[in-house]
Amino acid sequence: MAEKKSRGKVAREVFDLARPVAEGLGLVLWDVDFYKEGGAYNLLVTIDRRSGSVGLEDCEALSRALSPLLDEADPIEESYCLEVSSAGLERELVLPEHFAAYTGKPVTVKLYAPRDGKKSFTGTLLARTEEGLTLAGPAGEITFARGDVAKCNAADAD
Repeated sequence: MAEKKSRGKVAREVFDLARPVAEGLGLVLWDVDFYKEGGAYNLLVTIDRRSGSVGLEDCEALSRALSPLLDEADPIEESYCLEVSSAGLERELVLPEHFAAYTGKPVTVKLYAPRDGKKSFTGTLLARTEEGLTLAGPAGEITFARGDVAKCNAADAD
Protein backbone atom coordinates (compact mmCIF):
# COMPACT_ATOMS: atom_id res chain seq x y z
CA MET A 1 0.00 0.00 0.00
CA ALA A 2 1.40 3.38 -0.91
CA GLU A 3 1.87 5.85 1.92
CA LYS A 4 -1.00 8.29 1.97
CA LYS A 5 -0.08 11.90 1.30
CA SER A 6 -1.59 12.88 4.66
CA ARG A 7 1.35 11.30 6.43
CA GLY A 8 3.50 14.33 5.55
CA LYS A 9 5.16 16.56 8.13
CA VAL A 10 2.30 19.10 8.33
CA ALA A 11 -0.36 16.41 8.74
CA ARG A 12 1.64 14.65 11.46
CA GLU A 13 2.10 17.92 13.38
CA VAL A 14 -1.58 18.80 13.09
CA PHE A 15 -2.57 15.24 14.04
CA ASP A 16 -0.50 15.49 17.24
CA LEU A 17 -2.01 18.89 18.00
CA ALA A 18 -5.60 17.90 17.22
CA ARG A 19 -5.76 14.48 18.91
CA PRO A 20 -6.02 15.73 22.53
CA VAL A 21 -8.49 18.43 21.48
CA ALA A 22 -10.73 15.86 19.79
CA GLU A 23 -10.48 13.50 22.77
CA GLY A 24 -11.39 16.37 25.10
CA LEU A 25 -14.60 16.76 23.10
CA GLY A 26 -15.38 13.03 23.31
CA LEU A 27 -14.30 12.44 19.70
CA VAL A 28 -11.74 10.22 18.01
CA LEU A 29 -9.31 11.82 15.57
CA TRP A 30 -9.44 9.54 12.54
CA ASP A 31 -7.06 11.24 10.11
CA VAL A 32 -5.54 14.52 8.95
CA ASP A 33 -4.88 15.33 5.32
CA PHE A 34 -3.07 18.44 4.03
CA TYR A 35 -3.27 18.82 0.27
CA LYS A 36 -3.35 21.33 -2.56
CA GLU A 37 -6.32 21.36 -4.90
CA GLY A 38 -6.20 23.83 -7.75
CA GLY A 39 -4.42 26.81 -6.25
CA ALA A 40 -5.78 26.36 -2.73
CA TYR A 41 -4.37 24.47 0.26
CA ASN A 42 -6.77 22.43 2.36
CA LEU A 43 -6.44 20.93 5.82
CA LEU A 44 -8.98 18.13 6.26
CA VAL A 45 -9.42 16.83 9.81
CA THR A 46 -11.53 13.68 9.93
CA ILE A 47 -13.23 12.61 13.16
CA ASP A 48 -15.23 9.72 14.55
CA ARG A 49 -17.04 8.85 17.77
CA ARG A 50 -16.62 5.62 19.73
CA SER A 51 -20.37 5.31 20.09
CA GLY A 52 -23.03 7.04 18.05
CA SER A 53 -22.47 9.16 14.99
CA VAL A 54 -20.65 12.42 14.39
CA GLY A 55 -22.91 15.41 13.83
CA LEU A 56 -22.40 18.87 12.39
CA GLU A 57 -22.17 20.26 15.93
CA ASP A 58 -19.21 17.96 16.62
CA CYS A 59 -17.40 19.19 13.51
CA GLU A 60 -18.10 22.81 14.44
CA ALA A 61 -16.94 22.31 18.04
CA LEU A 62 -13.63 20.79 16.96
CA SER A 63 -13.11 23.46 14.32
CA ARG A 64 -13.70 26.25 16.88
CA ALA A 65 -11.39 24.61 19.44
CA LEU A 66 -8.65 23.72 16.98
CA SER A 67 -8.47 26.92 14.94
CA PRO A 68 -6.81 29.13 17.62
CA LEU A 69 -4.34 26.35 18.44
CA LEU A 70 -3.36 26.09 14.78
CA ASP A 71 -2.92 29.87 14.65
CA GLU A 72 -0.66 29.75 17.70
CA ALA A 73 1.42 26.70 16.67
CA ASP A 74 1.53 27.89 13.03
CA PRO A 75 2.51 24.51 11.47
CA ILE A 76 1.36 25.62 8.00
CA GLU A 77 3.16 28.38 6.12
CA GLU A 78 0.57 28.74 3.35
CA SER A 79 -2.92 30.11 3.83
CA TYR A 80 -5.38 27.21 3.91
CA CYS A 81 -8.99 26.22 4.44
CA LEU A 82 -9.72 24.13 7.56
CA GLU A 83 -12.40 21.49 7.08
CA VAL A 84 -13.58 19.12 9.82
CA SER A 85 -15.58 16.13 8.63
CA SER A 86 -16.97 12.79 9.80
CA ALA A 87 -15.05 9.66 8.78
CA GLY A 88 -18.33 8.27 7.38
CA LEU A 89 -19.49 4.70 6.93
CA GLU A 90 -17.03 3.88 4.16
CA ARG A 91 -14.06 5.51 5.91
CA GLU A 92 -10.60 5.08 4.48
CA LEU A 93 -8.33 2.91 6.60
CA VAL A 94 -4.94 4.59 6.91
CA LEU A 95 -3.31 4.06 10.28
CA PRO A 96 -2.29 0.70 11.79
CA GLU A 97 -4.98 1.11 14.46
CA HIS A 98 -7.63 1.51 11.72
CA PHE A 99 -6.65 -1.84 10.22
CA ALA A 100 -6.53 -3.46 13.66
CA ALA A 101 -10.06 -2.20 14.42
CA TYR A 102 -11.38 -3.51 11.10
CA THR A 103 -9.75 -6.95 11.19
CA GLY A 104 -12.61 -9.44 10.83
CA LYS A 105 -14.87 -6.81 9.22
CA PRO A 106 -15.81 -6.12 5.60
CA VAL A 107 -13.51 -3.83 3.61
CA THR A 108 -13.07 -2.82 0.00
CA VAL A 109 -9.57 -2.76 -1.48
CA LYS A 110 -8.90 -0.67 -4.58
CA LEU A 111 -5.83 -1.46 -6.63
CA TYR A 112 -3.67 0.74 -8.84
CA ALA A 113 -3.74 -1.84 -11.63
CA PRO A 114 -6.28 -4.58 -12.40
CA ARG A 115 -5.83 -8.07 -10.99
CA ASP A 116 -7.78 -10.81 -12.72
CA GLY A 117 -9.57 -8.03 -14.62
CA LYS A 118 -10.73 -6.20 -11.45
CA LYS A 119 -9.44 -3.16 -9.58
CA SER A 120 -11.81 -3.43 -6.59
CA PHE A 121 -12.23 -6.34 -4.17
CA THR A 122 -14.55 -6.61 -1.16
CA GLY A 123 -14.12 -9.16 1.58
CA THR A 124 -13.38 -9.67 5.26
CA LEU A 125 -10.06 -8.19 6.35
CA LEU A 126 -7.99 -11.05 7.75
CA ALA A 127 -4.63 -9.34 8.19
CA ARG A 128 -2.56 -6.28 7.43
CA THR A 129 1.21 -6.68 7.50
CA GLU A 130 4.18 -4.71 6.24
CA GLU A 131 3.91 -6.79 3.06
CA GLY A 132 0.22 -6.15 2.36
CA LEU A 133 -3.40 -7.06 3.06
CA THR A 134 -5.21 -10.40 3.15
CA LEU A 135 -8.96 -10.66 2.59
CA ALA A 136 -11.39 -13.56 2.76
CA GLY A 137 -13.82 -13.33 -0.12
CA PRO A 138 -16.26 -15.54 -2.02
CA ALA A 139 -13.38 -17.24 -3.87
CA GLY A 140 -11.28 -17.76 -0.72
CA GLU A 141 -8.31 -15.85 0.68
CA ILE A 142 -6.54 -13.28 -1.44
CA THR A 143 -3.43 -11.29 -0.55
CA PHE A 144 -2.52 -7.92 -2.06
CA ALA A 145 1.03 -6.57 -1.99
CA ARG A 146 1.31 -3.26 -0.17
CA GLY A 147 2.52 -1.44 -3.30
CA ASP A 148 -0.48 -2.64 -5.33
CA VAL A 149 -3.12 -1.17 -2.97
CA ALA A 150 -4.31 2.34 -3.79
CA LYS A 151 -6.70 2.48 -0.83
CA CYS A 152 -8.72 0.41 1.59
CA ASN A 153 -12.11 1.48 2.90
CA ALA A 154 -14.57 0.07 5.39
CA ALA A 155 -17.32 -1.64 3.40
CA ASP A 156 -21.01 -1.30 4.11
CA ALA A 157 -22.05 -4.61 5.66
CA ASP A 158 -25.49 -5.03 4.14
